Amino acid sequence: MSKTETDKSQDQEDLGAAGSQLSTAPQEEISGLPGLGVIGWVRWFWRQLTSMRVALLLLLLLSLGAIPGSLIPQTGADASKVDAFRQAHKTLAPVYDKLGLFHVYSSVWFSAIYILLFVSLIGCIVPRTWQFVGQLRGRPPGAPKRLTRLPAYTTWRTTAEPEQVREAALALLKKRRFRAHIAGDAVAAEKGYVRELGNLVFHIALIVLLVAFASGQMFKSDGTKLMVEGDGFSNALPMYDDFKSGSMFSTDDLVPFSFDLKDFEGTYELTGPNRGTPRTFQAKISYSEGAYGKEKPATIKVNQPLEIGDSKVYLVSHGYAPVITVRDGKGKKVYQDAVPLLPLDGNVTSQGVIKVFDGYRNGKGQKEQLGVRAFFLPTYGGGASVLSQFPALLNPVLNLEPYHGDLGGVNAGFAQSVYQLDKTHMKMFKDAKGQQLRGNLKPGQTLKLPNGAGSITLEKDIKEWAGFEIVQEPGSGWALGGALAAIFGLAASLFIQRRRVWVRAVRGADGVTVVEMAGLGRSESAKVPEELGDLAGTLYDQAPGAPDPHGSSASNEATPDPQVVPAEGAEK
Repeated sequence: MSKTETDKSQDQEDLGAAGSQLSTAPQEEISGLPGLGVIGWVRWFWRQLTSMRVALLLLLLLSLGAIPGSLIPQTGADASKVDAFRQAHKTLAPVYDKLGLFHVYSSVWFSAIYILLFVSLIGCIVPRTWQFVGQLRGRPPGAPKRLTRLPAYTTWRTTAEPEQVREAALALLKKRRFRAHIAGDAVAAEKGYVRELGNLVFHIALIVLLVAFASGQMFKSDGTKLMVEGDGFSNALPMYDDFKSGSMFSTDDLVPFSFDLKDFEGTYELTGPNRGTPRTFQAKISYSEGAYGKEKPATIKVNQPLEIGDSKVYLVSHGYAPVITVRDGKGKKVYQDAVPLLPLDGNVTSQGVIKVFDGYRNGKGQKEQLGVRAFFLPTYGGGASVLSQFPALLNPVLNLEPYHGDLGGVNAGFAQSVYQLDKTHMKMFKDAKGQQLRGNLKPGQTLKLPNGAGSITLEKDIKEWAGFEIVQEPGSGWALGGALAAIFGLAASLFIQRRRVWVRAVRGADGVTVVEMAGLGRSESAKVPEELGDLAGTLYDQAPGAPDPHGSSASNEATPDPQVVPAEGAEK
């Protein structure tokens, strides 16, 4: 090998040593595939699984795998929609069942991706963390033999002693928050460790997000409750209208609290293009924590839930509950209650059913059950219209269609909807003309049933109801913290550059000190030459240039500030 080739090889080794460990990314080992053996193949598979590109690929697959869960009905969210989908798609539904698309987040393939991503991130982070800790405990490597081979380089001559230059350079670099030390005839310094720290924080935050998501799915609970003004609620399973939870949830995990709905307030725009748009939409409650907690007032608004421990109480819906009084043929009060009616449109046109199971006797004294279809219009527009003209109570009217007979299956213990009327065994009431009896009642008015069968009265007090969703997600705080940490970690890894600087000061053959400065970054960037130029200019003020020994007397002045330029032979 010639001397030139030997020097070139030595330069490459110096550059490799200078740029080593500028990141915590593991170096790939190239091994011959033939003859790996079982252990070799296991190591190869583990290295591939714990590589960053595989982790990103698994993260992409996890995101793609979650898409069917948002497009296809899920059994854990709404089993009735899944049943309706099966009825409507006889051919496609069995395929979805085999692929687990009706329960995506608990399917085998989704769980496999989730677990592999978890293992990949841990296997990637642990060795890089130890390597990063080792770099923090160690010192920046010494200067290469030929600094001119580095991308950013400058030099000048000075009358200052080499020791003075090195001490000044060491103090300057430490002042600029470099980790620096004197190594031989040069000062070695490094900066930008926050980049690798941000990279590690980003991937650790992903693990936190995965754990928070998993724990949230396993231990979460989600229930709804419709409450009329004056009603109370305690956070116990029997109190919910609808309730679903994760696989690891226990009723003992419910946060103990209770609250009463004191008043619902809803106001709307009266005029203009936004007529009917809600201006105020809030529920005033009083709540207490625990069995013997002190009662406190609170107001729940849309997107402003009440937070109690890990539980959040959201206001999700609203409607009207007119107070209905039913009397039988003898004038005996057999029913009086506020009846929640479900809204059908934006103007709160509402419908529901009034059911009287026990105590009602018709005009002949016979026991019967009474069922009444009810349509409520907060603002009645007149005529035959059955649609409200405005969501507020400006001209309330209750439209009634009464039936008598057997409500069907109630006494046998069969469940039925409180908002639907089964008319299979029911007969309509008829007026004097033989037509179906209907009545439009304003507050305080009464509908008389024919043949002395009793009466139905709309009381003047029209209450309102509010629908609440009570959500308990124990991992939500960790998920938020992980998401914020991931954002800041990613920003640090993208915008902070890790770089090294060397300052060599040696005495030349003529006794004058020669100062060399060079910089190296992990990637090509204009920041390294600019920063090196600034450092060189500051150090030059403390170790100014020496007169040119070959110049005339007119040139016996200090040379100007050095300019940093790409060194000859530096990689483009």
